[in-house]
Amino acid sequence: MTFTKKLEHAWSTSGSLLTVGLDPDPQRFPAELQGRPDAIFEFCRSIVDVTAQYACAIKPQIAYFSAQRAEDQLEALCAYIGEHHPGLPIVLDAKRGDIGSTAEQYAREAFERYQADAVTVNPYMGLDSLEPYLAWKSKGVVILCRTSNKGGSDLQFLETRDGTPLYLHVAGLAAERWNTNGQCALVVGATFPEEIAKVRARVGDMPLLIPGIGAQGGDIPSTVQAGRDSRGAGMMINSSRAILYASGGDDWRVAAAHAARATRDAINAAR
Repeated sequence: MTFTKKLEHAWSTSGSLLTVGLDPDPQRFPAELQGRPDAIFEFCRSIVDVTAQYACAIKPQIAYFSAQRAEDQLEALCAYIGEHHPGLPIVLDAKRGDIGSTAEQYAREAFERYQADAVTVNPYMGLDSLEPYLAWKSKGVVILCRTSNKGGSDLQFLETRDGTPLYLHVAGLAAERWNTNGQCALVVGATFPEEIAKVRARVGDMPLLIPGIGAQGGDIPSTVQAGRDSRGAGMMINSSRAILYASGGDDWRVAAAHAARATRDAINAAR
């Protein structure tokens, strides 16, 4: 099954547009996991198990694993999700962007080693840096467009020759040139709902990965109104820290489940 079909199926069967981001920080883990060599895997596995029913996708952020030398735990986690939650797409948040020969290796890392259904990429080196990912026709390529951080405006608002902001130019390229296999999606931050609406108008029903709610302060109703597609879906609205660290006590699993359910419900109420 292609990433796009898997995502559409997840939207339909889960009734959710919530993506649960996995940004594991061992310093914030509950006491029962402190000092365990497999703490990152066990923490993330538990989070996935208790939130899966409320989510349409899972998004591990690779830096949080690699900084802790826990790539093997990420690999095991992706395998676990594939076996125990096969309907949940895995979006590997890596934001890769390099020349073609290097990108080929990054693509293999994402799609072979980690068995991700999609990977986030940086388009600012142009099409040849994206082609190695696009060659995996069944996999998703999630392209940075309008990011949720404040500094994104430093470059993404620069005007191209015809006066179009750079982020909208990227959206147009993705929709009109790069998406020949129907596998592309775009990253557009919830902190900028006006820009979400402009991207949606430019790309039609292309999926959007929308970070920035929860700890980053994005407004859910504004995000949903701006980003929904013609069917009232079309979004992977990501929340990470607000779910992962809903509690640091013994009830951390229950608290994470409650936070995920509440976020899903808030998103659905805005639909």
